[in-house]
Amino acid sequence: MFAFYDCILGYFASPQHYVAITVLQSEDDSSKQPCSRNKMEDPWQMAYDFAVAVARKAGEEIRKAGESEIRVMTKSSTVDLVTKTDERVEKIIIGSLKQEFGEGTHCFIGEESVANGEPCILTDKPTWIIDPVDGTTNFVHGFPFVAVSIAFAVNKQLEFGVVYSCLEDKMYKARKGKGAFCNDEPIQVSDVKDIHKSIIISEHGIDRSPEKVTKIFSTMQKILCIPVHGLRGSGTAATNMCLVATGAVEAFFEIGIHCWDIAAGAVIVQEAGGILLDVDGGPFDLMSRRMVSANNDVIAKRIIKEIEIFPSTRDDAPIEKKGRGVEVAKPPEIIANRSPNILCQISEFKKVVIWIS
Repeated sequence: MFAFYDCILGYFASPQHYVAITVLQSEDDSSKQPCSRNKMEDPWQMAYDFAVAVARKAGEEIRKAGESEIRVMTKSSTVDLVTKTDERVEKIIIGSLKQEFGEGTHCFIGEESVANGEPCILTDKPTWIIDPVDGTTNFVHGFPFVAVSIAFAVNKQLEFGVVYSCLEDKMYKARKGKGAFCNDEPIQVSDVKDIHKSIIISEHGIDRSPEKVTKIFSTMQKILCIPVHGLRGSGTAATNMCLVATGAVEAFFEIGIHCWDIAAGAVIVQEAGGILLDVDGGPFDLMSRRMVSANNDVIAKRIIKEIEIFPSTRDDAPIEKKGRGVEVAKPPEIIANRSPNILCQISEFKKVVIWIS
């Protein structure tokens, strides 16, 4: 005879879906305590609670690192910064998750892992999407908005998100269908529908090519001249989305962000009553590197009218190795700027990306 004991997450793979199961232990094992009925019925709660604890642990590591000398390196350019703290914190997060849930049962998409050549592909498998230090430039300069962002997806659907703004000591979290919270207090988007009474938040990103910078600031100018009450930027996409969720601002938009920047925030915004759209007004696509999050569709659609779209390579664009280590990305769908016959750019991870449109 068997009884249910500690709720350890395992997975049964069907061709289409992963479902949570609970491991059986013998009644003879007196060292185990029966798990509650609620945990059996809600298998992701343990993962959610653990993510909150790991985010807090990571935030403490960031705060400690900020008190000592910070060694700064660059990735794709002199403005694309990375520190040893980014790498160390990501290892702490992924190591903690692997220790808790076992090797091989979960997949991971992390900013620093992807920068070091790991694939950035969202599958049906249980997947953690991690930005260990969102706002690295802020961290380097002591600007007080730095966040740990951890999201969890199953069957390509986001289940929960955790954003810890560690220098503010604000823990934002949300589970699908269960509401959004900041430091355990419920949060909700604002009810403003008049664009003239709104504050909009955005960023200029790390791509400083003249064409893109011109489009970014042209968009900002047009939005300011609607006019709106103000245009802001915290320097971290995860924090920007949480500001939408709390009602501090009405909308956040950006082109060129990555899935790890916004995955956790996406759950938090939606559970706070907000919406997510593509910058062209279509459905939100986590891997597209472009997004508008807003308190309602009235504000979102008005902002979208002013956005000058430019192309960016999808996070999940396949990389094919050709010849002696040259990596060529297959073309993502080009929605804007179809006029050039040939597009060539250097990706953020120093890969030459060439395609013919």
